[in-house]
Amino acid sequence: MFAWVLAGVLLIALAAAVWVGVRGALAYAHLKTVQDAMPTATASGTDPADAATALQPLAGDVASAHDLTSDPIWRTAEHLPWVGPQLAAFGTVAASADTLFTGLSPLATAASGLSIDALRPTGGRIDPGVLDPLAAPAQTAATGAEAAAQGIRNIDRAPLLGTLARSVDDADRLFTRVASAVDALSRTAQVLPDMLGRNGPRTYLVLVQNNAEWRSLGGIAGAGVVLRADDGTLSLAGTVSSRDFPGGFAEPVAALSDEVTAIYDTKPARYFQNVTQVPDFTVGAPLVRDMYRAFSGADVDGVLALDPVVLSYLLAATGPVNLPTGDSLTADNAVPLLLNEVYFRYTDPAAQDAFFAGAAGAVFQALADGRGSAAGLVSALTRAAGEHRLLVWSADATEENVLSGSVVAGELPTTDGHTARFGVYLNDGTGSKMSYYTEPTVALTWNTCAAGGTLTSRELTLDITLTSTAPADASTSLPAYITGDGWFGTAPGVTEVISNIYLPQGFELLSATSSTGRGFAGGMHEGRRVLTAGVDLAPGETQQLTIVAAATTTAATAEAVVTPTANAALTPTVPASCAVG
Repeated sequence: MFAWVLAGVLLIALAAAVWVGVRGALAYAHLKTVQDAMPTATASGTDPADAATALQPLAGDVASAHDLTSDPIWRTAEHLPWVGPQLAAFGTVAASADTLFTGLSPLATAASGLSIDALRPTGGRIDPGVLDPLAAPAQTAATGAEAAAQGIRNIDRAPLLGTLARSVDDADRLFTRVASAVDALSRTAQVLPDMLGRNGPRTYLVLVQNNAEWRSLGGIAGAGVVLRADDGTLSLAGTVSSRDFPGGFAEPVAALSDEVTAIYDTKPARYFQNVTQVPDFTVGAPLVRDMYRAFSGADVDGVLALDPVVLSYLLAATGPVNLPTGDSLTADNAVPLLLNEVYFRYTDPAAQDAFFAGAAGAVFQALADGRGSAAGLVSALTRAAGEHRLLVWSADATEENVLSGSVVAGELPTTDGHTARFGVYLNDGTGSKMSYYTEPTVALTWNTCAAGGTLTSRELTLDITLTSTAPADASTSLPAYITGDGWFGTAPGVTEVISNIYLPQGFELLSATSSTGRGFAGGMHEGRRVLTAGVDLAPGETQQLTIVAAATTTAATAEAVVTPTANAALTPTVPASCAVG
């Protein structure tokens, strides 16, 4: 009798194993189909109608995969040793995919009748209601997409085998990217109509940050244009320059917190060039508004910031534009022309500012005229936002609440249970345009590791290498306006870089060293410890800063958010993953 019972148990076990194996293979085939199709369907610039067509058939695949990995036999097998965690992880991926597509399907249906060309201005106007059909389904989809991405993040990676562990990591990246894209669409659909002036004219100040002279968020606010939006019609209403604020303001235009002034003094609230020195656009943008009001007597409804690298991305979509000087501004020459060559051509700062404003105005006029493909423009803006080169602040509290937490908000980096985030913010201390000749290299490394979701002590090392690429004879071969000519105490040809390094929230400093031997100043800003270090670079010289920090945390990924530079090849977000085993 015992033999028959044992044989029966083994037979049942074998049948269950076959059942799980077959269903797992079928589920894998469905998810592989989805994995292969998703990058194309959700690519930046993809036409919504095309994305809808590509996504609709995938909903059946993810539903089938979820069904195949959620029956009682599969759930029971998830509790087995060794193989159980593998099955549980695979089932979670399938369930998260189903959650994602449950939200995406209505959005895809709503988008099926919308062409991305509708976002391109016609006769200088964008229909303010173009995204209205997507507003409600996009918010629902964004909620589902974030829940799906969180489900993947919560998978315990420690017991997973190599191939499955890598697949879960791939799913994590894909789901996070999709969630970010849908979130951006949802926020855009909520704020775009009013920001385009559907319910009354709007006026915006668009700053062009000059990456040749670093500030935390990119560069000094040297010039800008005033943009008017009236029921979707876009027009240029004027220009503004740092020369409009000679000598700055004797007193701050608005009060800064004690934490901010301890690190940056009151200069961000007194000098137009320094409004991007605090690495939080929600602080700097209102200061710009106050300064513009004091100068012009007029208010603006919002402030945007971008840099010449963004202009080069836009020019790749619109094609070259002609400047008032007769120059042709192209995607290839925009950065070197605006950030370096202009100083060889013009010695008068007023002429330089006029050149900048003319360039920005010409690009915006090309956009208002509807030049270039809508897909190319969306792709350019998406890339700029992802690189923290495009920032948006609204004076309307409701709109600003929607923008908060998005990639264009320009807020301080936030650490959560999944990702620890440093801030590496670079400021020119030379009073020059020598940042154009300075290359930062940032590396981030986990010293101690454990699987994500495991609460344990972890240690990170941040290495910042700064190299001067200036010519050896920079003191004589470069114009005085580029070198600073010693006006602020730094010898011509030498570059002074002030680094403000924000530790992740909850992390304690273990060590901070500089190859110069100098010490670090510091402070606290919104719950983050800040280290400040100065470095002087002679032409061709390299200096290094190394920061080691630790925390008891569940985060197993890390990022260093770095000041965007003139070099588009240098990513402003440096990642690190805590690989186990």
